[in-house]
Amino acid sequence: MKNVRHILVCLIVIGSICLMRSSRLSASAEEAPPDPLPSWNAGAAKAAIVDFVIRVTQPGSRDFVPVPERIAVFDNDGTLWPENPVPFQLAFALDRLKEELPARPAWKGDRFVDAALDGDTSALLANNYEGLFHIFGLTHAGMTTEEFAARVDAWMRTARHPRYGRPYDECVYQPMREVLAYLRANGFKTFIVSGGGADFMRVWSERVYGIVPEQVVGSRGTVKFEMRDGAPTLVKTMDTVFVDDKEGKPVGIHEHIARRPVIAFGNSDGDKAMLEYTTMDNPRPSFGLIVHHTDGEREYAYDASPRSTGKLVEALEAAPRRGWTVVDMKRDWKLVLCDDSVTEGLGTDS
Repeated sequence: MKNVRHILVCLIVIGSICLMRSSRLSASAEEAPPDPLPSWNAGAAKAAIVDFVIRVTQPGSRDFVPVPERIAVFDNDGTLWPENPVPFQLAFALDRLKEELPARPAWKGDRFVDAALDGDTSALLANNYEGLFHIFGLTHAGMTTEEFAARVDAWMRTARHPRYGRPYDECVYQPMREVLAYLRANGFKTFIVSGGGADFMRVWSERVYGIVPEQVVGSRGTVKFEMRDGAPTLVKTMDTVFVDDKEGKPVGIHEHIARRPVIAFGNSDGDKAMLEYTTMDNPRPSFGLIVHHTDGEREYAYDASPRSTGKLVEALEAAPRRGWTVVDMKRDWKLVLCDDSVTEGLGTDS
């Protein structure tokens, strides 16, 4: 009888210990913060992002960055969404070109129009983008800013990416959308700083990325004011073109943002100057990151390929000595494109 009682006591004690351990594990699970970057695989790149954000937002930290100075800048093409087989704005211009060509006999025989229709991107990018600006002049200039925005919006609703078969504005990198939301949740202002046209990106940037139009820095031509039918009107031109690429990016940041960023994300040599401006001799702690396109199955694999508009050679070589984090898309991202166009929880800076 004593042995039975002893066994029962032991079972009760063991059960109590198990319950206590289970309770502690449940409490720990409840207390664990949610993963801010669930589409990133565990690794050096993800850890570097999270560690930097924690370090500069922790009050009392020697690396603390005040909220007004928490500026994060992002390239767009190849950093927030794909840039192949051609940048999306060029795809828009090509569609406009094909649509308007029958009614524009003067365009026939134009060498840049012929190059665009033949898919000869290298010819358009030669001589400091001479051909590209010519095509943009034909398809972008001369209309009001409202007319241009309406055309971009209509194109976004109907055009489909040739590889993914999805609307272009749904071909967005889910891991980068999570970074945008994570930074904004920690007091950062997020800006696009891209070689793409500012007016083109401002049509959809808030809906797609949560980046309000006034926080989009891009290439631009002069806009002129005139009265049309008694109404004040802004008309797009290709005069005095500012190219927000390479050395132009720090200039655009200074003129538009007027604060030096502490975070910069890019993917090509066109972003090298922006990364240098952000991370070199910055009085505040800073962070630079390069998205390296290594996944030919889910996206595209390229860096030095002459067929891509986003070459990554010089910036990739500079990354180790500059301390920039390099994201291996194939290794570091659980998924590439977002599952759908839902932007719930993305948030904005406004």
